[in-house]
Amino acid sequence: MSRTITIQPLTRIEGHASIGITLDDSGNVADAKLSYMSLRGFEKFVEGMPAEEVPRVVSRICGICPWMHHLAANKAVDACYGVTPTPTGRKLRELMQAIAHAEDKLLHFFFLAAADFVIGPSADYAVRNVIGIAKANPELAARVVKTRQLAKMILDKFSRKAIHPVAGVTGGFAKPILEEERKDMLAKMQEVLDFALFTIEFAKKGVFPQYMDAIQSLGVITTGFIGTVDDAGALNLYDGKLRIMKPDGSYTDFAATNYADYIAEHVEPNSYGKYPYARFWNEGFSMDLEQPRGVYRSNTLARINVCDRIATPRAQAELEEFRSLFGRPAQATLLYHYARLIEEVYACERAIEILQDPEITDPNVRAEVTPRAGRGVGCVEAPRGTLIHDYTTDKNGLMVKANMIVGTTHNLGPMNMSVNQAARSLIKNGHVDEGILNQIEMAVRAYDP
Repeated sequence: MSRTITIQPLTRIEGHASIGITLDDSGNVADAKLSYMSLRGFEKFVEGMPAEEVPRVVSRICGICPWMHHLAANKAVDACYGVTPTPTGRKLRELMQAIAHAEDKLLHFFFLAAADFVIGPSADYAVRNVIGIAKANPELAARVVKTRQLAKMILDKFSRKAIHPVAGVTGGFAKPILEEERKDMLAKMQEVLDFALFTIEFAKKGVFPQYMDAIQSLGVITTGFIGTVDDAGALNLYDGKLRIMKPDGSYTDFAATNYADYIAEHVEPNSYGKYPYARFWNEGFSMDLEQPRGVYRSNTLARINVCDRIATPRAQAELEEFRSLFGRPAQATLLYHYARLIEEVYACERAIEILQDPEITDPNVRAEVTPRAGRGVGCVEAPRGTLIHDYTTDKNGLMVKANMIVGTTHNLGPMNMSVNQAARSLIKNGHVDEGILNQIEMAVRAYDP
């Protein structure tokens, strides 16, 4: 007889989700769907607020990556008011974002994803977690905790709030960086970079080779990709043009301000979240595994695919090695973990570059601001994908309208497709066990939703 298997809660993700798997009379998968509770309501909460207050409010959308919402909102309000941040104010914003990326990627790889690889995907769930990793390799666990705390405390010491930040302000940044602060942050970020380089070597030599069969088969789908690049086509997490790449590797670049001309949003009955898709492909939206339409992916693998190169040396070397192994665009879902570690190296290198910029200690960190009516789109790359904040203000600088496309929502369609593929490939003739169900969860965890 047909039956439904429910995985709830979906474990080791930065949110709340469940998976429903329907088996047919033969015990094979008839359908599998991911339900993601991504409704937050902030688009309505901020209406009527003074726009300059919104960046302090929307950081509450996500306690894991509050800096990205904070900075995207600041950029949107800048545009509404027609103000250009000072060069140093802009660089301080990007510095905070780079450090936040570096800290976040360590969180995901070691605390959420690594147990599947270090302990094993079919191990007892009582030990398949960060505590199990700590017991299996206490020296590594101690180093992970120390390095992640180090990055987090850099943010906390300088900006006074590592979580729900307030340091970004309309027109730039709230405070300059002093020379002694710069030196301290530079030394600490070099330490974080050293650990990032250790981590990617550890993963390439001791983790990924054991799971190459799973990498090439689990949750694998064919889609397009989205990410941000600079004018030279290099990866950029803070600013640039958006690039959507089709599955065949061809791509289109456009300004974030024009995102609505290229991206539409679809609603599915099994999820509160909206499903973005590529409007300009003129194909509509479909998550059919054989013939998907309009589906693209965001987050680390997407950014690694769409960029032509990475402008920092060590990350570029890692990108070249990655592409020599997997090509461009790489489609295997579990390669998100590998791409995440390449981006970890880039975030550390970029933070160090900014800290070495002679202009970074310039006290002129904020441009003069006058509230006005306008529309502004702020876009940054959050750890989970391209983040878009679209605001409209009235003549008094009060918020009239807001639209937000959060990084995870770009991946709602792809995650459903990966869950469907994983379930169909693993569940045969009614045989289901804990290890199989965890591997289906792994197809979601790769996206770090």
